[in-house]
Amino acid sequence: MPELPEVETARSLIADQALHRRIAGVDDADTFVCRPHSPGELREALVGRTLTAAHRRGKAMWCETSGIGRSTTPGPDLGIHLGMSGRIIVVSRSGEAAGAGEPRRRDAQPQKSAWNRFTLEFADGGRLVLFDKRRLGRIRLNPDIDALGPDAQEVTPSEFRSLIMKGTIAVKARLLDQSKIAGVGNLLADEALWQAKVPPAARVDSLQPKDADRLYRALQSAMRSAIANGGVHTGDMISARHAGGTCPRCGAVMKHGTVGGRSTWWCSREQADRART
Repeated sequence: MPELPEVETARSLIADQALHRRIAGVDDADTFVCRPHSPGELREALVGRTLTAAHRRGKAMWCETSGIGRSTTPGPDLGIHLGMSGRIIVVSRSGEAAGAGEPRRRDAQPQKSAWNRFTLEFADGGRLVLFDKRRLGRIRLNPDIDALGPDAQEVTPSEFRSLIMKGTIAVKARLLDQSKIAGVGNLLADEALWQAKVPPAARVDSLQPKDADRLYRALQSAMRSAIANGGVHTGDMISARHAGGTCPRCGAVMKHGTVGGRSTWWCSREQADRART
């Protein structure tokens, strides 16, 4: 599913290409994606406004909206969640489309208009679309993000150390807990733990401060690389997450198990015991 890097790419696309374009129409007919809003409620709230800023915390994304006409009173925030496989598509004034979010697969089926779950029609002829084949994305006004922890890209080393080392939970499960650190998903967690040489099932109270610091640096590096290269699937160890896979760094067999309720891969040699380097 889209993790922080994919959502950040989608946010950047909106910020670069969809702001300050007057909303002339809204297709909010999908009652599942747009719940709890009834059809027409989002249209009534948004038509005549513009998106003025695009924000993100973890995997949650929202856009500020302007007043209508000469009004300086801001409108509601428009919350956009990509779900398991959503993409944002922005069509320019000239009709050129750009997409960001869940990476397109080479064997993907042709896109169907029925998979456009929510659309903003701009007065200039372009549009913004939540494209979501699996229909697991979400659109809602004024989303509540208070339950989310600090964004994984913005958390400081000291905050990270404090959040990551308290309790007895497995370190991978802690990374996946969005109430502690927001934005890390399954692939990003595996990549960061592999880069840091930290076993995913290690109890957080067994980590030394230097282990937590190394994991912090690895997580930041993995996120920067994923944003630059098109998503978490481009990580250095991701292609080795399969039966018979070997560690890209040392050549040892990759091991598989379940940690924190999620399918997990790690190096049988370098992540066998807690790293002390």
